[in-house]
Amino acid sequence: MKIAVINFSGNVGKTTVARHLLAPRIPDCQLVAVESINADEGPSVTIRGRQFAQLQEFLQGPDNAVIDIGASNVEELLRLMLRYRDSQEDFDVFVVPTVPARKQQQDTAATLEELARIGVPPARLRLLFNQVDDDDPLERSFETLLAYCAASRVVQPDPAIVLPYNEVYSLVRSSTRSLVELAGDATDYKAEIARAASRSEVLALAQRLALHRLARGVVPQLDACFTALRLALA
Repeated sequence: MKIAVINFSGNVGKTTVARHLLAPRIPDCQLVAVESINADEGPSVTIRGRQFAQLQEFLQGPDNAVIDIGASNVEELLRLMLRYRDSQEDFDVFVVPTVPARKQQQDTAATLEELARIGVPPARLRLLFNQVDDDDPLERSFETLLAYCAASRVVQPDPAIVLPYNEVYSLVRSSTRSLVELAGDATDYKAEIARAASRSEVLALAQRLALHRLARGVVPQLDACFTALRLALA
């Protein structure tokens, strides 16, 4: 299973979706970041958008891969897909995260339209509603995008493919651990806090405890969203 996480817009949660939703739930998954700058020093691979031939070669190798495409690379990558005829077939699914902000909804519609133009059928597109307010119905918060989907029929929106807003995603932005790993942390933080020798150590442990609790609360939401994506994993 090769999955592209893509959107013309930034700030829609592409990296969150790739790192915390998809990669931890796909066996032996390679996580690839397609960025314009900065070599990744972590376990994932970083490929610049213009190195499309290299990306194609890479995709022929692993059985499972998630490709996190930075917003600055999307336009170039899609242009190269047209040049390398049928290269979109290297991806089984394109996950397109979006958020309620109007600009991001408009950029999401443009992304869906371009993916359809290069030959991606609706069955291989997944629209993911991110940063959703539990008190605001999808029909209202994503009115612009849903109207586009109804008129164009480039994708069939599924309201179950949703991630509610949670502050934990910003808190783990610089962490090397996934939310699944953080939720599974077996450390007895209450006992560690009781043994702490200084106020600063207590505060550090309290922050880790709060992050652990937030992770435990959000993992079931991630599990439900992953199930709703209906990925045909081998």
